[in-house]
Amino acid sequence: MQLSIVLFDGFTALDVVGGYEVLRNVPGVQVQFVAAASGIVASDSGALGMMAASAFAQAAPADILYVPGGPGVPGALDDAALLDYVARSAARAAWMFGVCNGVEILGAAGLLKGRSVTTNMFSRNAVAAYGATVLRERYVRDGQLVTGAGVSSSIDAALYLAGLIAGDTVARTIQLGIEYYPAPPHGNGCPDEQPLPIRAIVGMIEKTREKRLAARHIPYPHVTSGAGSKPATPDT
Repeated sequence: MQLSIVLFDGFTALDVVGGYEVLRNVPGVQVQFVAAASGIVASDSGALGMMAASAFAQAAPADILYVPGGPGVPGALDDAALLDYVARSAARAAWMFGVCNGVEILGAAGLLKGRSVTTNMFSRNAVAAYGATVLRERYVRDGQLVTGAGVSSSIDAALYLAGLIAGDTVARTIQLGIEYYPAPPHGNGCPDEQPLPIRAIVGMIEKTREKRLAARHIPYPHVTSGAGSKPATPDT
């Protein structure tokens, strides 16, 4: 079973790595990271990059299509090649898996109309605009589509998907293997249960995402949209 994880400039690392660490342990799953071109794709911080071994055009057909989110989603929504890859892959995949505001990418690819999903707290209206019903849940299944809320929910949603694919015993074994028993020191982190001042701070940070992406120092050559590449950005 081929797990294809889509990378784009400005993805959030935990959106990718959380679910990857779970699903790569499902028996029979093979993993490929795909992007507009093969090479290193920069995360939202720029300090971390991930290698896409395959370009969209050369990627093996996906059985599980995995679309993360991040501050780079607005740019991904304008990437025709990425949206085409997602739409074509979804047409044959057994499962679609979207995390955080990456669910917007599924919507832009025409895959959400009439579906029930979850997404990042700041993306609910944008996702609903694609014709989806947005639920305020940690993860949601609608047929072959599984979606996770924000960032760390990639782990929970992937464990749920692992159970659907391979059964509860396998999923529980993976959960124990990664010693996943969250006990956050500052409450449960549910966005709708947080104090308004904390939510306001996170909202202010969210509004700076384009500036933060533009200001990144990326110390390695990296893939951009449209199969282009950029050299490392100079130290400042």
